[in-house]
Amino acid sequence: MLICSVTLLLAYLNKARCAGAPFDESGRSTIFDSVKDSNVCYSDIQFLWLGRDINEHVFPYLSGGITGDGMLTGGAVEYPVLSGLFMWLGALGADNDAAFLLHSALLLTPFALLTAYMLGRMAGRAALLWAAGPPLVLYAFHNWELPVVCTAVAAFYVVTAMTRYSLRTRGILAAVLLGIGFCLKLYPGIFLLPLLIHVLLGEHDEYERRRDYDVRGAVLVAVTGLLTVIAVNLPFALSGYEGWRASITFQQLRHADITTNSIWYWGLRPMFGSSEAAEASFQDVVSMASPLLVLVSFALATWLGCKRYVVTGVYPWIGVSGAMLCGFLLFHKVHSPQYTLWLIPFLVLLEVPWSLIGVYLLADASIGIGVFRYFYALGSGHNADLQENIVLFGVWGRAALLLVFFFLFVRARPRWSGRLGVPGAEGRALGPVSADGHIAPPARTAA
Repeated sequence: MLICSVTLLLAYLNKARCAGAPFDESGRSTIFDSVKDSNVCYSDIQFLWLGRDINEHVFPYLSGGITGDGMLTGGAVEYPVLSGLFMWLGALGADNDAAFLLHSALLLTPFALLTAYMLGRMAGRAALLWAAGPPLVLYAFHNWELPVVCTAVAAFYVVTAMTRYSLRTRGILAAVLLGIGFCLKLYPGIFLLPLLIHVLLGEHDEYERRRDYDVRGAVLVAVTGLLTVIAVNLPFALSGYEGWRASITFQQLRHADITTNSIWYWGLRPMFGSSEAAEASFQDVVSMASPLLVLVSFALATWLGCKRYVVTGVYPWIGVSGAMLCGFLLFHKVHSPQYTLWLIPFLVLLEVPWSLIGVYLLADASIGIGVFRYFYALGSGHNADLQENIVLFGVWGRAALLLVFFFLFVRARPRWSGRLGVPGAEGRALGPVSADGHIAPPARTAA
C-alpha cells in the first residue's frame, strides 16, 4: 500500500502537468489544449470539466438529455450513475479544472489503495503489478476507473478469502459488489454469470463432488445483482429519465473511430471507402458484429469453464470472468487505454507467464503514450508515420495477447493457492482445508 501511494503520487503529478494557472473565464487551464497530447498528460477528468455542466456544479442526470447527433446537454454524462456521482463530488469546491483534477484524485485514491490491499492479501508480491506497475501511473487519474476496479476485486476477495461464511452467503455479497460495479462502469456485471454458476455447482473436488446443486443460491445471486442495479438506478431514472437514459444512448451512438483504439477502426475500416456512404456502412457492420462477437466470446468462456469444472470439481469463475473481459476488450468498438486497469487484477490473481505480461504492458504503453503523440503529430502537421506504427503495434499486440489470455485465464492456477484457506480443487488436492487454513491429509480407502 505504501508503494501504491508513491505510484499514485507519480500518477497525479503526471496528469497535473496539464493543469494550473492561468485559467480562462470557464476555469480551463490555458495550457491544456497546447500540451495535453505533446506532453502525454491528457486526462478525461480534466477534459470533462467543461461540456457536462460539471463546472456549473449541476447534479448529474436530473436534467439534460442527448441530441439526435449524440451531443449530451445539461447535466447528462456518458457514464453510469455512480461514476457521474463521483464526477459531481470531485467538482465540489472546485472553480477550475486543476482543482477538479486534484479533488477527484483525492476521492479516487482510497479505492486504489484498498485494491492494493486486497490483491496483496490474495496474491502476495504479484500485487506489485498493480501497486507499482506502469498502468497505474498512466491511468489512475485518466478517468474514473479506480472505484469500479475496487468493487470487482472486492467481489473476488469476498468469495476467495472470507471462507468462514458459506459459499451462498459469499456469492450474494459478491453479487451486491458486482451490481455496484455495474453502476460504475458496467463491466463487472458480466461477472455475475460465472459467479452464479460457481455457486450453483459448489466448491468440491473430484473426490468429493456431489450430485445436488445449489439452485436457490444461484437464483439468489442473480436476483441480488439485479436488485442492486435497480436500487441504484431507479432514483435517477424516476427523477430525470431523459438525463439518465442519455448515458445509455450516448454509448449506443458512439462510433468506432480513430479515438477508440479498437481493432475495428485499424483493421476493418481500411476495407471500406472514404465516402460518407462507406463510413455509414462500416459503422453498421461494427454495430452488428461487435456485440455479436462479444456475446459469442462470453458463451465460449462459460463453456470452457464448464469443461474445466469436469476436471477439477471447481468452476473457475474468476478465470472465466477474466476471459469474458478479454472477449469484451477485444471485440468492443471502444478500447480506451485506461481499460488496462480492468485487466491488471486478473494478471495478478491468475498464474500466467510474466513474459506475456511484460509484452502486454509494452503494447499497452504503445497505446497509452503513443496514441497521444500520434494525435500531436497529426494536429501539428508533422509526419506521423512513426507514431502510427507505434499505435499499430499497440493495437495488434494488445489484441493478440488478449486472445492468448482468453484461453490461459480459464486454465490458470490461482496465485493464492497455499496462501488462503480456500475451499476448492487447488487446496483440496492436498487435503481438506480447515477454517484456519490448515490442510489435513485426504482420507483414502484401499479400494
